[in-house]
Amino acid sequence: MTAAPTATAKRLIITCMKNEGPFILEWVAHHRAIGFDHMLVFTNDCDDGTVELLDGLAERGYVTRMDNPYQEMGSGYNPQKGALKYAESLDLVRNAEWVLVSDVDEFVNIHVGDGDLDSLFAATNDPDMISMQWRLFGNSFRDSYSDVLLTQEHSHCAPKYCPAPIQAWGIKTMFKTAGDYVAGAYDRIGVHRPLKRRIADMPNWVAGTGRPVPEDMADQGWRFGIRDHGYDMVTLNHYAVRSTESFLVKRDRGRVNHVERDQGLAYWMRMNFNMEQDTSIQRRLSATKKELTRLKRLKGIKSLHEAAVTAHRSKIAELMAREDMKIFYEEITSPKLTLLSRHLNFVSRAQFNDGPDAISADLIDRLEQVPVL
Repeated sequence: MTAAPTATAKRLIITCMKNEGPFILEWVAHHRAIGFDHMLVFTNDCDDGTVELLDGLAERGYVTRMDNPYQEMGSGYNPQKGALKYAESLDLVRNAEWVLVSDVDEFVNIHVGDGDLDSLFAATNDPDMISMQWRLFGNSFRDSYSDVLLTQEHSHCAPKYCPAPIQAWGIKTMFKTAGDYVAGAYDRIGVHRPLKRRIADMPNWVAGTGRPVPEDMADQGWRFGIRDHGYDMVTLNHYAVRSTESFLVKRDRGRVNHVERDQGLAYWMRMNFNMEQDTSIQRRLSATKKELTRLKRLKGIKSLHEAAVTAHRSKIAELMAREDMKIFYEEITSPKLTLLSRHLNFVSRAQFNDGPDAISADLIDRLEQVPVL
């Protein structure tokens, strides 16, 4: 177990990582450019340069990296929930003003003012909690991995009105701490929102629309619905699949929360939305690139990033040499699934759960007649 961190933060992101090396710098640069000042990262069994790159950033105070303690915490804890439980005990977390639990494939996309946290806080009248809902971004028809910026090259996504699958309107929640109460109005830090309310009243909690979160979510709920969905002020861009080749690495690596669930054909179909294009996050691209350039100029950081890119490419080659992964790759790049990614509004919630085999040949025949815009 690593030592407790001594860094301080005002606006903190907590995350878990396993073999995310090639994608770290863009994620850090983007979030620093919009106003987050530190990231607490729990790592687990990495072998692609993730730890080395994070430690390089940690030496300069940009992140704090810790070995994930979940295996030492007894049964009942998966990597993500164990890390969050441990994080509650850290002064770094308890002394922060704002905390967000977010993954390295999730990018906060603010639509008001200058597109930064100060603008979001001003537009929402400085609430205690802000929930931002996912907008699912697909592979943008990029099968091969290349070292590009996700926020620049991946713009194909789900439509704003997307009641299915249930993941489409999942949320992550940024919250204020409150003195001795690390989760503010709640007792525990949760994956999607704080848990176990400790106050009688509904917290001052707004959605990405800027409107109050419904009171029936006070004690439970991890997604919005038809009545409260929306992206007026802030979106959480969720690049769950990235390129098709990178998705192979993600599937092989496994999950940090629902560890027992395979990221197979059904997962690919419900997360690979290529129905519309949204480039709104690119208003911050110049600031992100400026911060990225600054990070790469730090001694050793550029070479550590390049080493992670090389390791990622090597892992892709290794997986593509396996017969099972080769077959899986051919399935997810098939004309059928590529076509479906353009028209996922025709897929029911049950079909999303069951996967591509539940889609009738008749539907595919009809979709093939739809002109590509």
